[in-house]
Amino acid sequence: MSDEPVLHIGEVAARTDLSLRSLRHWEEVGLLQPSGRSDGGFRLYTEADVDKILVIRRMKPLGFSLDEMKAVMSDIETLADPDPDPDPDVAEDAGSAARLRLVATQQDASRRREKLVAQLAMADEFIDLVSARLGQ
Repeated sequence: MSDEPVLHIGEVAARTDLSLRSLRHWEEVGLLQPSGRSDGGFRLYTEADVDKILVIRRMKPLGFSLDEMKAVMSDIETLADPDPDPDPDVAEDAGSAARLRLVATQQDASRRREKLVAQLAMADEFIDLVSARLGQ
């Protein structure tokens, strides 16, 4: 790791509003790896790691599976890679494929969001109905 500032898992959990258990689970299933470990074996996270965690956290309410989240994170990394494959044709193909998958994921996320909005509207209607029955 470079001289970049690092955070311990507790600091990351507090900043991302996630539990330690979630962060450890994501590491166990290969969704996210901390950038390093201290001499004592403690996980060390960079700001880039925190950004990745926030992307994952934003996908969770939309109901993406772990495998879907892994694929999205891989595609995001492919597009962000400053050192793509030395063969320009391979790098271009990988980047194009990643971009197409992310477009499809964006469309899927929009559909999932629309479903959540409809569910929220139904929840609001229910609350209003109960409030009316209670005379509030």
